[in-house]
Amino acid sequence: MDSNYSKFKTVCRILKENSFDKSKLIPILQAVQEEYKYLPKEILVFIALSLNTSPAGVYGVATFFSHFTLKHKGRHIIKICDGIACHVKKSNSLINALKNKLGLKEAEYSTKDVFFTIETVSCLGACGLAPVFLIDEDIYGQMTPDKAVELIDKIME
Repeated sequence: MDSNYSKFKTVCRILKENSFDKSKLIPILQAVQEEYKYLPKEILVFIALSLNTSPAGVYGVATFFSHFTLKHKGRHIIKICDGIACHVKKSNSLINALKNKLGLKEAEYSTKDVFFTIETVSCLGACGLAPVFLIDEDIYGQMTPDKAVELIDKIME
């Protein structure tokens, strides 16, 4: 079966579950992102045509909300806090250590195999644990660059 067919078959199922109702664009985009971990541009156009609305309108909604992403994210998402408490406790050294470990250059945020994605966030609300980061849904506090690299090694095993 053609992979493009199965990609659009999944979107068709999501559109059908939402009755092809353009007022349900946000739940549709949430379901698509849940499925693909991001919103592929060709899917946004397909959604727009299927809902009989403009691709610019769908793109506008997809880019307005920070919840949505147009970039493919890795299997494991690392969110490094760079809020005031974490920044003061050298969150930059965590970012640099993880980027070096994963072989990411300055502008890259996902590994080439799309296994890891690193994101810097403004605050995770765990200032007492600074410096802190999340890997998927698990929080790790009072991290050092060495502890962070050890954790990545365990995940890669």
